[in-house]
Amino acid sequence: MSDLLSIAASGLRAYQTALTTVSENIANAGTAGYVRRTAALNEVAAPGIDSGQNGMGVVVTGINRAGDVYRSGEVRAAASDLGKTETAATWLDRIEGALTGDKLGDRLTAFFNSANTVAADPSAIAPRAAMLEAATSVASAFTGTGNALAAAAADLDQSADAAVSQLNSLAAGLAKVNAGLGRTAPGTAGAAALSDQRDQLLEAMSAITDVSASLDSAGRATVRVGGSSGPVMVQGDLAGTVTYVHNDEGAASYSLYRDGQASVLAPNAGALAGMTEGATRIAAARVQLGALAESFVQGVNAVQANGRDLNGNPGEPIFAAGSDPTQVSLALSDPRGVAAAAVGGGPRDNRNLANFVTLRRDGGFESQVTDLVTANASALSARRSVAEAQTAIHDSAVAARDSASGVNIDEEAVDLLRFQQAYQASARVIQIARETLQTMLDIK
Repeated sequence: MSDLLSIAASGLRAYQTALTTVSENIANAGTAGYVRRTAALNEVAAPGIDSGQNGMGVVVTGINRAGDVYRSGEVRAAASDLGKTETAATWLDRIEGALTGDKLGDRLTAFFNSANTVAADPSAIAPRAAMLEAATSVASAFTGTGNALAAAAADLDQSADAAVSQLNSLAAGLAKVNAGLGRTAPGTAGAAALSDQRDQLLEAMSAITDVSASLDSAGRATVRVGGSSGPVMVQGDLAGTVTYVHNDEGAASYSLYRDGQASVLAPNAGALAGMTEGATRIAAARVQLGALAESFVQGVNAVQANGRDLNGNPGEPIFAAGSDPTQVSLALSDPRGVAAAAVGGGPRDNRNLANFVTLRRDGGFESQVTDLVTANASALSARRSVAEAQTAIHDSAVAARDSASGVNIDEEAVDLLRFQQAYQASARVIQIARETLQTMLDIK
């Protein structure tokens, strides 16, 4: 009779744990990062081979977590690829806005057209004043475009610093989770909850840079960043820190410091890799714009110097440039100073203005701006197309992982009824055992 009571009691305890586990699954069905758990039920073996007893009840041997390390790895890889592409597209879009916002190409066209208008009536003041207005617009467009690219570079630095700071925080959090897993018995609800946190941290890290994670028997993660051959950032309860710097040319670089050692981090995916690409493209655009501005200013001022103004004096520079060649300003304020005439020509001479036509043709300033904008737009379009495909890949990977480890309400409802009935049956066995025992006592 005591065996009957102990067997039933073991059933009550086991199915209570199973019901609690199912309830947790149902309650967290919509919780991001939660992985379905099941109670592992096993028969309690009877002592002795020849005891003649088949069993002594049921016991919960652990809480199993339905995690899939391979599918989780696929989600992280897809997140890293998508993070790089989306981040690169963000900065390409920023470059496009900088190159087109001040309409530099249109301003260059208007300036050269204004020179043609002066050539039609070189002695008139109004066309000369209009040419200087067009020159002011060109100078403003060069300066504005240069400032917009400089602002983009500064914002990228801030974004990179923020991303690195977030990566460091996630790594520190993962180290704490590792420490918790080391102190928690495997196969418990606590270990399962810590494993959920570990996987969420790894997925968040993968959006920032490509990570390679391996797990030990306790579930603690050792994480390399920058691919499987990259430096170790997290091992056990020790996490490293990443820093970001850029050189004078604007190229981005990252370093990892851990346990007193410094390593070069070369991210191949994730937001950091996208920022590296963005920094390179911004720097290249600034160099090309600076070369274009310098060539334009020097060319226009050289044409001016070869002519004569309305007063018969050699032409003074129309433009001035600062230490940054894109910082262009208007140097000539008097419309009479436009050098339309050739040397020895009079007020109605326009022969020097023909040199602006030659400069426009040979310099190809407008086409350079168009090429710069078009090349960036093509790269942006390609990134967006890749991002669409990678989004589909990422979504598919997430769906595959969730199908294996997510909570299915219908399945949990079935388990809930099954364990509830088993719990009630165990309770009924105890009740019957007590009634039987009481009957036997009453007979005596």
